[in-house]
Amino acid sequence: MVKAALAAPSGMNLQPWHVIVVTHKPLLEEMDQYSMEMLKVQNETAYQRMMDRGGTVFYNAPCLIIIAKAYDSANMDCGIMSQNIALAAHSLGLGNVICGIASIAFGGERGSEFAKRVQMPEGYTFGVSVCVGNAISGKEPHELDMQKVTYVKE
Repeated sequence: MVKAALAAPSGMNLQPWHVIVVTHKPLLEEMDQYSMEMLKVQNETAYQRMMDRGGTVFYNAPCLIIIAKAYDSANMDCGIMSQNIALAAHSLGLGNVICGIASIAFGGERGSEFAKRVQMPEGYTFGVSVCVGNAISGKEPHELDMQKVTYVKE
């Protein structure tokens, strides 16, 4: 999955990312609990949605792959990288969720502490993450909505 991530293209090949693989379960649980506390205060609707999905931000995944970004305009590059990770995980038979809401762990009064504990490089910020593990649900992919496509022809 890491090799697939690093193979992602980036604008002008600047590669404005750093990949952090976290499998330390106590740290993941601590970050998850903090994230849920922050979410409850900041966004009751999102909090309730996460509660309805099991009450965790990281879905109890044993692995969180964080993509840190070197600058704010690197969102597209980080998104492409996250898709590479998700596709690689799927090809290995692993469940995965691209998880932008994990950013909440890196905000508030404990955000810099968690950034340090996951060894986020100086000057980098959270871009996006992918939770990886064994899927507990067999949810089908969404139906394709061809109404969201426009063809412009000669």
